[in-house]
Amino acid sequence: MSGFQEDDPTAKAYDSKLLLRLLRYLRPYKSAVAASFVLIVLMAGLDLVGPYLTKIAIDRHIARGDARGLWGVAGLYGLVLLAAFVVRFAQVFILQLAGQKIMLDMRREIFGRLQELHVGYFDKNPVGRLMTRVTTDVDAINELFTSGVVTVFGDLFTLLGIMGVMLSMNWRLALVTFAVLPFFFLVTNWFRKGARQSFREVRKWVARINAFLQENLSGMSVVQLFGREKRNLTLFSEINRKHADANVDSIFYYAVFYPLIDLLAAVATALILVYGGAGVLVGTLSMGALVAFVQYSERFWRPISDLSEKFNIMQAAMASSERIFQLLDTKPEITAPAVVSAVPGRGRLAFENVSFAYEGENWILRDVSFTVEPGKSVALVGATGAGKTTIISLLMRFYDVQQGRITLDGVDIRELDPRALRAQVALVLQDVHLSSGTIASNIRLGSTIDDARVEKAARTVHLHPFIEGLPKGYASEVKERGATLSVGQKQLLSFARALAHDPRILVLDEATSSIDTETEMLIQDALRTLLKGRTAVVIAHRLSTIQNVDEILVMHKGKIRERGTHQALLAERGLYFKLYQLQYKEQERSVA
Repeated sequence: MSGFQEDDPTAKAYDSKLLLRLLRYLRPYKSAVAASFVLIVLMAGLDLVGPYLTKIAIDRHIARGDARGLWGVAGLYGLVLLAAFVVRFAQVFILQLAGQKIMLDMRREIFGRLQELHVGYFDKNPVGRLMTRVTTDVDAINELFTSGVVTVFGDLFTLLGIMGVMLSMNWRLALVTFAVLPFFFLVTNWFRKGARQSFREVRKWVARINAFLQENLSGMSVVQLFGREKRNLTLFSEINRKHADANVDSIFYYAVFYPLIDLLAAVATALILVYGGAGVLVGTLSMGALVAFVQYSERFWRPISDLSEKFNIMQAAMASSERIFQLLDTKPEITAPAVVSAVPGRGRLAFENVSFAYEGENWILRDVSFTVEPGKSVALVGATGAGKTTIISLLMRFYDVQQGRITLDGVDIRELDPRALRAQVALVLQDVHLSSGTIASNIRLGSTIDDARVEKAARTVHLHPFIEGLPKGYASEVKERGATLSVGQKQLLSFARALAHDPRILVLDEATSSIDTETEMLIQDALRTLLKGRTAVVIAHRLSTIQNVDEILVMHKGKIRERGTHQALLAERGLYFKLYQLQYKEQERSVA
């Protein structure tokens, strides 16, 4: 994982800017939040009633032997409990519903930003980590909204209400109860400092586990082929252990904090019994008031404990929001300052003195210039690392050039809307990506292409007989990553996809390298139809597939070393001639 960028969250336990930014997600649901807030205040008020009714029951009825009056107080107590149940149910339901809608909005926003980012961002950030942003981190923020940011006011109102009632009943005994509060703040401050770092560590290792799992599950065939199971298990165990260690660190703070809170609550109760009991004995305090004080003391520490839990929730939400907003604040590098949605023309491509480097000045392309006239085809050949695929990436605006420019019908592609540019280009790769769905949906890719056009494209690339042989034909399911199809079938499907979308420009990147000889003969016929009237750029190691293109560009170390037709380049006896010899020398000898 060392090749990827690390997250760089802030060291603050509370960041007002982050919290204010999170609160903006509540705006569309302010009516639900307001209703929940009112219910929380009502709930806080109901919590104050029970102990006071206990005081009345003891002092006015039990002490006087008034059983009839006691039944009345008990009935009122029951009504208070029923009202508290209804209020709490409504409050939880409304707030949880709003929280789910906020999660929906936030995940939609994150996924939308991920689709806007250029390909280079995903080279530096593993998929598993990005999945953590959309799943685990959003869940942590949802918990802040549903259990923290609004309900904390209920705890505060309950605290203030209890303090007010206790002070009104007996201010001296109330002050004795509050004497332990300074110790509580000391314990909370210690917990606050330690918990923040542990939450950050837990989130970091969760992201690394997800990234490791995604990488290894996607490449399980390679793992098993090369016997990497034990090695990968060791690597996973190390990451998993560090995740467990981070959780143990957080558990330590929990294990110390909550028992200390319970101890302080017990001390407060003991002080009430000692000081209040003395008051009862001398007649300055009623027995009902003493019992009510004990009950209020228990309820006093409950919201304090809840506030501590809310603080933990805020800790996790701050750590998660740092990462989410770091992603959302990442600006798309592929932009169009003066957006031109489309360019009228036939598809003339031109690379004009293009130089490009993925990092620093480690140039992959150096002063590359060539032109592809409308309806003509150009092939790029050369050794691995010569820069052929980089040219395709620049043409598709997966990256932007650092020097020079690329034009489509005379317009710099950096001035084009990337979506409009890519809609005019069909890219067929060696590694075909298929989505879960049907054969037809993988050809359409979400467009409005009708069934007749889908079938026509499949017939043209000789894929129709295979599809017709499937139980459900074009409605047959394609498993994840096209696991049920052969490599050749997936590439034929990608050709059908390109043809069905009828692009002005066709780009083939090693598109026939994994196809057997028989299938290649079928697809050569399809290619003649596919290339007819279209501007084409072809990358191929099989020189037999590019002999009929209009021009061949031979690349070496990021530069165009030779250019010309197949026969002309053979006559030069240069780099292309050497490549040709490497592929066909043995075959020619066997034929001779």
